[in-house]
Amino acid sequence: MNIIHNLFNEKYVIDLFKKEVLPRYPDFIDIKKIKINAHKDHIWETTYHVVLEFKTFFLTRNHQVKTLPIFCSAHSDEPRKNVYHALKYLWDNGFAKGFLTIPHPLFYSKHFQATFYRGVSGNNLYHYIKKRNYKEIEKIIPKAAAWFSKLHRLPAKKAYNFNKENSRIRIVIPGRNKILADIKKQYPAYYGTYKKAYDIFIKKEEDFLVSTEKRWLIHGDAHAENIIKMGEKKLAVIDFTDICLSDFARDLGCFLQQLEYMVMRKINDEEYTKKIKDLFLENYFKNAKIELDEQLQERINNYYNWTAMRTATHHLIKDKAEPERSKPLIALVKNNLGI
Repeated sequence: MNIIHNLFNEKYVIDLFKKEVLPRYPDFIDIKKIKINAHKDHIWETTYHVVLEFKTFFLTRNHQVKTLPIFCSAHSDEPRKNVYHALKYLWDNGFAKGFLTIPHPLFYSKHFQATFYRGVSGNNLYHYIKKRNYKEIEKIIPKAAAWFSKLHRLPAKKAYNFNKENSRIRIVIPGRNKILADIKKQYPAYYGTYKKAYDIFIKKEEDFLVSTEKRWLIHGDAHAENIIKMGEKKLAVIDFTDICLSDFARDLGCFLQQLEYMVMRKINDEEYTKKIKDLFLENYFKNAKIELDEQLQERINNYYNWTAMRTATHHLIKDKAEPERSKPLIALVKNNLGI
């Protein structure tokens, strides 16, 4: 039996949490029940990739019941220990304080290759985009900018590179060579464009990174679904699988491209899309206390174009491919790069 099925067994999970979680909460004396919800449940014969939520009902010392959302991110082929260490590093360096926060790391299980953490409650930014809730979008965007600025200001010299394979465009999973091979096999008409584009992306990134010893902690997967509004003032960012040391411009370019892509799909207003992209950048640079110069804009543009191409690739090679959704993205990149 696939070992991950144990995490769908309430009794098994209660026993696990009594051992690993309960001691971390001295005000709790027992676990009454757990409701299990799978947010991602890719399970095969012996392998798996899951994100599970355990709504855990704790009994307090005064015999009240308090529920906490505890999550598990597990992958049979990609140990999630780096996620635990990244969350712990951030937690220990101030992300537990104030109104810009993260999930609380709890423990790592070598047996399941899984990180367990206390989740955050609220709706993500994409929820408000889909609802066309302009007021909430414009309240969240400045906080998201402040959150990324807070991350990028952390002292990177003391930080471990939590995911080396994610630190360069050339090797970000599945890697340049694998992408080009897949495109050549499945969409040969796009191969020339892809090769030229990736050559440009990689050269521009390498030119900058070899020019400086500076590195920044970056989230690595900056998009609206990972931005959670917890309250009127409080905001969290989730999903730290791709956190690594690299160029902070990558988070900016990725977030701007994904924001544009999602807003145009759900609201379809170019003027409004530009407005909130500008709102994000304005607040980012205000919090970071740096200015946007020509070189930085070029780096942001490079990661913007790379993210657009990654989105196109996703639609081309996913299980139920949607090549029509890739066409405008590839055309956009070709135009931006002049290829």
